[in-house]
Amino acid sequence: MKATAVLPVKRFGAAKQRLAAGIDRERREALVAAMLEDTLEAISAARSLAATILVSGEPRAEELAAAAGVELLPDPGDEGHVGATLAGIARAEAGGAECVVLLPGDCPLLDPRELDSLLTGLPERYVAIVPDRHGTGTNALVLRPPGVIRPSFGEGSCERHVTAAREAGIPFAVEELPSLALDLDTPADLIALTRELEGRRGRARRTAKALGI
Repeated sequence: MKATAVLPVKRFGAAKQRLAAGIDRERREALVAAMLEDTLEAISAARSLAATILVSGEPRAEELAAAAGVELLPDPGDEGHVGATLAGIARAEAGGAECVVLLPGDCPLLDPRELDSLLTGLPERYVAIVPDRHGTGTNALVLRPPGVIRPSFGEGSCERHVTAAREAGIPFAVEELPSLALDLDTPADLIALTRELEGRRGRARRTAKALGI
């Protein structure tokens, strides 16, 4: 069994608004694009994925998807994170996917080997929740079958996913993956990502360049 990855991605100009005080719009958009490219590159190296679907209304998404060899599902109405996610899941199901892994476009440190480990040996009905570094948000969600629970993101989503799986009677686990723990939402996350990249030269090279490392 191989999974389909689904990445809902905002228009670059609308992304990372909490960084606006410290990074101007042009640089912020460049950073968002760089993180997405590095994330897609890591995903493409994972052996456990049969396909990847990028869901976005960003005008540059078509070019980035083509360069990475992934499918683009346009989101011209900017349906929001959950709406884009559900559209991606529906597209994956239409393509015969037995399992989906919902991934963010802002985890450029993603290690494909960790992703392969996460997706290996899954039961026929299962939910895996990968929390963010604070333990409250969700940075990845594995659903087998794809519609087994309804995704929910944002603050407190890790516990919401646990509750949804428990209430549905679905086996689940909270899986901590170091390379998926750090996403970029706040100035503190930006500092943490910069430090990680400074200590791990050669990783996420586009993101590092966008940050001037």
